[in-house]
Amino acid sequence: MNPIIEAVKANFDLSQNIPLKQAFYEALRKTIILSQIPAGSRINEKEFSTELNISRTPIRHAISRLIDEKLVVQTPKKGTIVKGISAKDAVEIFDIRKALDTLATTKAMNKMTESDFAEMEALLNACNDLINDDNNIEKILANFNQFNNMIYEKSQMLRLREIVTELQTYLVYFREISISSLKRRKRALEEHWIIYRSMKNRDVDQITLITHEHLNHSLDFILKEMDNQSHD
Repeated sequence: MNPIIEAVKANFDLSQNIPLKQAFYEALRKTIILSQIPAGSRINEKEFSTELNISRTPIRHAISRLIDEKLVVQTPKKGTIVKGISAKDAVEIFDIRKALDTLATTKAMNKMTESDFAEMEALLNACNDLINDDNNIEKILANFNQFNNMIYEKSQMLRLREIVTELQTYLVYFREISISSLKRRKRALEEHWIIYRSMKNRDVDQITLITHEHLNHSLDFILKEMDNQSHD
């Protein structure tokens, strides 16, 4: 089997209770974002259809959405070509996140109640119990996502949340790369605790500092992983 199709197949989760076209789209998107399909590779609809035993409809649906997300491009002579995410893209995305996360966190801290902070603390304590076990990766990822989503929700800035939603395509999988490393996910959890304490103390300077450090550490790890995959 074509190694590109093999990579997509490994991420193609049919156990989820979602339509086939959504499952294939998520698999293809994840494979591209994780750089498991090299930039410049061609997506052959017929070959995917034959090898995965699915119709071309979900494949075309996925390609259409990925064109909108600028992860693939269509050219008249070559067909659908993977654009992927470059190191430059990753740096740009994390620069945007630094600004947005800092704004959301400082807004949220002034609107959160004691009950909200107790909920956040419980979330962090739950992650403490999971962090060392590689079998809990999915739960840890869900916990990290909940932590970040809670901050944006409590900021009560709807337009800010809409902007971040546009980046979710990349952020979830960047986070997934990071937490695959025990050292990185333990450090990330420590940083979440510092963010929590800084919010309780209403310390804007500390929030800005730790938010930028937290995202810089994630970016450094991801750039190394991207470089490693490019040499595999």
